[in-house]
Amino acid sequence: MAEWHSLDTDLVLERLGSRREGLSEAEAAARLAEHGPNRLVERRRRSPLLAFLEQFTEVMVIVLIVAAVISLFIGETVDAIMILVIVILNAILGFSQEYRAERAMAALRRLAIPTVKVRRDGQVVEAASEALVPGDVIVLDAGMRVPADGRLLESANLRIEEAALTGESVPVEKIRGAIAGDGVALGDRRNMAYLGTTVTYGRGLAVVTGTGMNTELGHIATMLQTVSEERTPLQGRMAELGKWLAIIALVIVGIVFVEGVVLAGEPLEEMFLVAVSLAVAAVPEGLPAVVTISLALGAQRMVRRRALIRRLPAVETLGSVTTICSDKTGTLTENRMTVTMLDVAGDSLTMSEYLRQAQPSLLRDDAAAAEEGAPPLDRDFGLLLAGAALANDATLQRDKAGSREFVAVGDPTEGALVVAAARFGLWKADLDEALPRVAEAPFTSERKRMTTVHRIPAADDPGGQAVGFLRDLAGAPWVAFTKGSVDEMLPVCDRVWNDGAIEPLSAEWLQRIQTANNHLADDGMRVLGVAMRPLDSLPDGPSEEALERELVFVGMTGMIDPPREEAGQAVAECRTAGIRPVMITGDHPLTALHIARTLGIVTDAEEAPRVVTGAELARMSVEELEEIVEGVGVYARVSPEHKVKIVEALKAKGHIVAMTGDGVNDAPALKRADIGVAMGVTGTDVSKEASDMILLDDNFSTIVNAVEEGRTIYDNIRKFVRYIISCNIGEILLMMLAPLMDLPVPLTAVQLLWINLVTDGLPALALGLEPSAPDVMRRPPHRPNESVLARGLGVYILWVGVVLGGLAFAAQVVGLQVLRTPAWQTMVFTTLGLVQMSNALSVRSERRSVFRIGFLGNPALIGAVLLTIVLQMAVVYVPFLQGVFGTQALTVGELGITVGLAVLLFVILEGAKALRRAAA
Repeated sequence: MAEWHSLDTDLVLERLGSRREGLSEAEAAARLAEHGPNRLVERRRRSPLLAFLEQFTEVMVIVLIVAAVISLFIGETVDAIMILVIVILNAILGFSQEYRAERAMAALRRLAIPTVKVRRDGQVVEAASEALVPGDVIVLDAGMRVPADGRLLESANLRIEEAALTGESVPVEKIRGAIAGDGVALGDRRNMAYLGTTVTYGRGLAVVTGTGMNTELGHIATMLQTVSEERTPLQGRMAELGKWLAIIALVIVGIVFVEGVVLAGEPLEEMFLVAVSLAVAAVPEGLPAVVTISLALGAQRMVRRRALIRRLPAVETLGSVTTICSDKTGTLTENRMTVTMLDVAGDSLTMSEYLRQAQPSLLRDDAAAAEEGAPPLDRDFGLLLAGAALANDATLQRDKAGSREFVAVGDPTEGALVVAAARFGLWKADLDEALPRVAEAPFTSERKRMTTVHRIPAADDPGGQAVGFLRDLAGAPWVAFTKGSVDEMLPVCDRVWNDGAIEPLSAEWLQRIQTANNHLADDGMRVLGVAMRPLDSLPDGPSEEALERELVFVGMTGMIDPPREEAGQAVAECRTAGIRPVMITGDHPLTALHIARTLGIVTDAEEAPRVVTGAELARMSVEELEEIVEGVGVYARVSPEHKVKIVEALKAKGHIVAMTGDGVNDAPALKRADIGVAMGVTGTDVSKEASDMILLDDNFSTIVNAVEEGRTIYDNIRKFVRYIISCNIGEILLMMLAPLMDLPVPLTAVQLLWINLVTDGLPALALGLEPSAPDVMRRPPHRPNESVLARGLGVYILWVGVVLGGLAFAAQVVGLQVLRTPAWQTMVFTTLGLVQMSNALSVRSERRSVFRIGFLGNPALIGAVLLTIVLQMAVVYVPFLQGVFGTQALTVGELGITVGLAVLLFVILEGAKALRRAAA
């Protein structure tokens, strides 16, 4: 690799064929074709052939293969072939399930690719990190993961944590100058940024020197996996359930084998095959696999509802969530901040009032504005807006040529400020060019403010006339602008701007500012203050402490981020579902309370709702917070580190907590929560890496949708368990009863395997596609550690299994002793298949009637049931298949009895539901 760190920035740009304005779209496209996507090569996955062959390594499959070999030796060729055919069909089914699940997870991985800000054609645009090419100029901000290797062109207090490469967890302070010397260690290349590292502080600009596998991270062949595939707790519980069921089933199978040989006098070889087949049919070996597939496909469905699941356990945990702690901005609101009010020394101006007039520009003289018939904007308001736009990292461009609409790229709050300034003729790019930034103290969540220092050109400098109003107001060659929370800014101000003059910040002025701040916040606005400090000289090594003192308070901007239209409905749905929504915000308590009331997070029934501030949280211990945490719906002025305390207090009270976050400092709270939810649009890469789920639209209602989907998935898994195990119990009971009643063994090995194939196949999987029940969000969440057989499921399985097996046994008794038909075994065979289809149709709901649900509510299940019935009829009536399965064509009367028994089970199951509803 080139020694980029040893070269001057101009030489780096020259060698890369780039420039500070970035590449053109055409150049980027050509380089992308040459260098390929900016991504690391994934670890080699199992080949499809290997995945298919692994289907034959299961214990039960090996037992079946051994049984087929034995059948060949004893002359049962047809049985041997059919066993092998069914083994192959099972393998194909298992392989297709795994393949679909793998494709689902791969799709999720692809969706998690982050976006970056890059300069193209002189404009800062957002692009997928995969589209980066050598020579691209990228913007580095606090909280993002570096998307490619790059040489720094600018560094403003930039610090990058490089533990992914160097193992050193302390962030490295970055510089832009060349580093001379040969063999400079990776950790000492302080003018470089590397793929996979994390920006923890400040901002910078870098030109991309390497992408994909041509990066330092690519050289050590590290693949960052974005979706975890570990076994989920539910999978573990299902595997444990399957193990115990297998033990019980195998004991019973042994009993059936002895019964058949000793009591019924069946041949030893035939009973061996029957016993093996019954073992395969009785053991629900597919339970863990079905859970995996249900979770993976459920995660894919969540993507369609704008929620990206990064870790499968999150899918099942979602169904247990009792509290959702949500950020306000962008999640509960539209993330479309709009400045509506300006306040300078108590003099207010609304945007709507001014925009009714023509728009003069303060970047030219008043005479030019007057010639256009537009009155000049008061210079105090001009100072306020100029300061808000200069102490700002957002960029601005017109929506389209000739349009008066603006599009901001960057933080929504900062974007609202530059849009407001542009509406008053103060174009961000012109301001930046006329007053270049020479130093800054970036925003931090602890200070809640940022400061930038700008050089004011002399009157005879190019562009000096354009900003004459600022030079006159500042009266110094440099000026520092600070913007941020009014509450956090006033302590570092000692003067106030009033009608073009600077006055001491008296108690009267302080009261006046705080009253105006409260008034704006009470109207639901987000309030940001702007201050300035004229500088005769630049401080040595400008720092936060050196810049943010002795400030002159200029004024305030009030902006509103309206609640999302769908958020109020989602909050109401949460309350109905037994989930408590909690708002956590850095905004003023009055702003937070206003939005909370609008959305219903705080209800009218609460006369004096409790709002806890970050200052109060800082003084509280977790134990003290536990005493009040269940009664607090709004947390305001909260720093990200306070979120951990809130999560711990809620979890200590037994709550399952989902916590949202988007910043670097949110990562601990996201990891500590049961479900960490990162913002997909505004979230930093650090928060996304720490999360279990990413909201692709940053919308609170998407969390609620994901909870609904999680509950539905869990319900459907329970339906599968209810269906498959009750069917297995019925099969075992049937095979036990006949020899005990001195009747022949009712089914052959091939018939048992067929029943297992068709009932464990399509109908069982189709139950996983059952849509959400109407009451899924009208009942309390289930406990995350509850048994799969909880809430009456175990009892249901037992009694339905007994009834199902009893009806199949009744078919044997009627066929043998009443009708005395030679087709009695086919009657039992057909009855067992049809009653299981009745079970599949009824099991769709624990309480609601299938007639009320509608038979077409799950088309996949209806299709699976109909296909299974057609296949069963083919086995009974197609001559070739009769020879294979040992069946005989049933008469209309005999078929009517089997259908009648299946309908009887359906009636019994639906009647039991009616009794349960009546008793409720």
